[in-house]
Amino acid sequence: MGVAGSVATSTVRRNEILETAAQLFASRGLRTSLQEIADACQIKPGSLYHHFESKEALVVELIERYQAELEQIADAVSYRLEDADPARILDSIVEFATAIAECAGRNSAAVQLTFYEPPAGAAPELAAAANRRSTAVQNTMVKALEIGRDAGLVRSGADLTSIADRTCQSMLHAGLGLFHRHSAGSVAPVLARMIFHGLAVKSPRNPELNRSAAFLAVQDVIDQWPVDDPDPSDRATFIRSVARREFGRRGYEVTTVRDIAAAAGLGSGSVYRVIGSKEELLASIMNGFADKTMAGWEAALGSDSTIVEKLDAAAWLQINVMERFHDEFRIQLAWMRQVPPDMPRFGWSVSALLKHLKSELAAGTKSGEIRTDGSSAELTARCVIDLTWIPENIVRDIGKRKALDIARDTLLRGVATRSA
Repeated sequence: MGVAGSVATSTVRRNEILETAAQLFASRGLRTSLQEIADACQIKPGSLYHHFESKEALVVELIERYQAELEQIADAVSYRLEDADPARILDSIVEFATAIAECAGRNSAAVQLTFYEPPAGAAPELAAAANRRSTAVQNTMVKALEIGRDAGLVRSGADLTSIADRTCQSMLHAGLGLFHRHSAGSVAPVLARMIFHGLAVKSPRNPELNRSAAFLAVQDVIDQWPVDDPDPSDRATFIRSVARREFGRRGYEVTTVRDIAAAAGLGSGSVYRVIGSKEELLASIMNGFADKTMAGWEAALGSDSTIVEKLDAAAWLQINVMERFHDEFRIQLAWMRQVPPDMPRFGWSVSALLKHLKSELAAGTKSGEIRTDGSSAELTARCVIDLTWIPENIVRDIGKRKALDIARDTLLRGVATRSA
C-alpha cells in the first residue's frame, strides 16, 4: 500500500473511532473507557492510542468537530441573509433553527460535553474546549431577527439578544436526549413555531398573568422553600447542605465522602453512619430538589386557571428553581452527563407530568385558548416543558422578572408580530 493509501486508511479508522466514541459517550457519558471504545471498534487499545493519545484528546476532537460544524452553519446562513427576502424571514429562521437542532442531534455527545460544565480536574485542553462558547450562531440569529423586526414581522421592543440566545439553546437541546426518541428535524419546527407564534390564541398581558390563581399558587410554593441555613446540630440536614455545595463546586464525579466530611468538620465514618454512601447522599439531595420542583408543577396545573396561566406559572417556577437551587441544578447536569440520557431522573415522575400536561393542552386546544401545530401530543408536551425553562445565563444576566418576560414572549405570546 502506498503512502496515500496508508493515509486514507488511517483517516478512515480515525473517523470510525470518533463515531464509535461519540455513540458511547452519548449513551454512557465520560465514564466510558478507552478499552470499551477499542472493544466496540474491534481493535486493540494500542491501535487506538496510535490515533489518540488519551480519552480526553478524543473528547476534545469531538467537541472541536461539533463547534466547527456550528460555525459553518452560522456562516452559510449569515451569507444567505445578505440577499434574504424579508417577507420570508420567519421561514428562513425556522430553517436555520432546524439546521442547529440537526447539528446537535448528529453531535449529541459533544453537545452534552459542552452544555454541562467539564468535570472538576479535567485537563486544560478539555476544559478550554468544553467552555468555549461560539457567538457565531447567536449573532446570526440576532441578525435574522433584526431583519424580521425591520420588516414588521417581529415585534418591536423585543429583547432580540435574549430571544436569539434562548432560541439557539432550545435547538441545541435536541442533542441532550430531552425529547426521547423524536428526531431533531421533527423537534425544531415545533419549538420554533411556539417561540415565534406563541401558544396563546389571545396575547396575554402581564398584569393579568401576575394575578392568576396559578401564579399565586406557585408563588406560595416558592415562599415555603426553606432558608438554606441548616442547624449544625441536625446532622443529616447539615451534611446534605455541605454535600450539595461540594458536589456543585467540585463536580459529583470527583467529590469523595472524605471531601464532604472535611468540609463539614466531621469524620468520614460519621458521614457514612448518618447518610450512607455517596450515591445515597446524592439521591437524598436530588429527591428533595425534585420534590420541590414537582410540588410547584402540581400547584400550577391543579389551580383554577386557564392553560395559558398555568404554563406561565410553570415558567415562573422554573426561573426560581434555577435561581434558588443553583447547586442542585449543576449537580443534575453533571449527573445527566454520566448516565444514559433516557434514564429516569431522580425523583421525577416524567411520565405522570407528561400525561397531565397532555390532557391540559388537549383541553386548551379544544376550548380555543391555545393553538398547536398538529404534532403528536407527547412531542408537543415535551416541547412545552422545555420552553418553560429559561437558560441559566439569561436568568443570571437580566434577572428573574425580565427572564419571565422572555418566557412569556417565547412560549405564550410569540415573537412574531400578531395581526390585529
